[in-house]
Amino acid sequence: MADIPELTGVLSASEVLRTAATIAETQEPSGAIPWFTGGHVDPWDHVESAMALSAAGSFGEAEHAYDWLLRTQRDDGSWPLRVRAGRVEDAASDTNFCAYLAVGVWQHLLITGDDGFAVRMWPAVRRAMNFVLGAQREDGEMDWALDERGVPVGEALLSGCSSIHHSLRCALALAEYLGSSQPDWEVALGCLGNALRCRPEAFTPKHRYSMDWYYPVLGGAVRGRAARRRLSERWTDFVVDGLGVRCVDDHPWVTGAETCELVLSLDAVEQRAPALELLSAIQHLRDPDGSYWTGLVYADGKRWPEERTTWTGAAMILAVDALSRATPGNGIFRAEDLPAGLAAEECQPPGSVSDPLDAPESGIFSLE
Repeated sequence: MADIPELTGVLSASEVLRTAATIAETQEPSGAIPWFTGGHVDPWDHVESAMALSAAGSFGEAEHAYDWLLRTQRDDGSWPLRVRAGRVEDAASDTNFCAYLAVGVWQHLLITGDDGFAVRMWPAVRRAMNFVLGAQREDGEMDWALDERGVPVGEALLSGCSSIHHSLRCALALAEYLGSSQPDWEVALGCLGNALRCRPEAFTPKHRYSMDWYYPVLGGAVRGRAARRRLSERWTDFVVDGLGVRCVDDHPWVTGAETCELVLSLDAVEQRAPALELLSAIQHLRDPDGSYWTGLVYADGKRWPEERTTWTGAAMILAVDALSRATPGNGIFRAEDLPAGLAAEECQPPGSVSDPLDAPESGIFSLE
């Protein structure tokens, strides 16, 4: 069994196991993992929760979650956007949600080394990725959703496409591992990466949201000096010292998942000190039972929404794993050894040359 993630002064191994237990306790008999007991299920957050279970050594529960995806995948490779108690509430499909299976499967394989699991999941990953790539536009970006008739919504989102970029890389790694070449995916990945780095006008502006700020880094499309510069530029817009990361820049509301995802982004660009500081700060959302509240409105000290979400706890576990280097899957968001795809014609991203904002080891981008 892999070591359980833990970080001295942040979360112990026993606390991580307690958080994983709250996710497993919320899992339905079918294997589905809703946001909270009685809540709805979406494919992305379901996979995120399964990944946390894998990181915590709860392999049976994680595989039960993946089996639910095998049983509920539609013929076109997609899943409904929203399911509650086994009933479809929204039959549309989110491309990012569908692609994320590849990340979970690759992480579980890295942790367990279970070839049988990889072989069993591969057809679902292949169908899901082919569905997602069916929504790719000529210049590389993907529509964020298809309606229940399979018609693209006509809108691409930077955060969703950044996550798909990561999913595609994991899917290609799985394909390579299983000896199943997917040259079309390599081309698609190159085109998508180029769009993310060089064509901001292709995406619907969502500048209020922190996800649009850090997701190109988290998804691996922007790394190195350019990534550090990107994170530096809006650090003070979103990071609240001692509390965490705002979901949107114009509300006094910090959220656990966004904070943990920024932690993972910082880890990917070798900014360990601020990552540890943020992860420690956001522990104010931890409930005594080990679950996590979604967020805090710090202007009045109220937790909002009044939900303890499985995916918030999952993000905590994955962030601890990344920083502690505990499991063999801890580098999944650093994109260690993931294929880069075929290079599309590149523009030069901001910060790719000599950059005065290059960060020192001891702090975050020289910001005071």
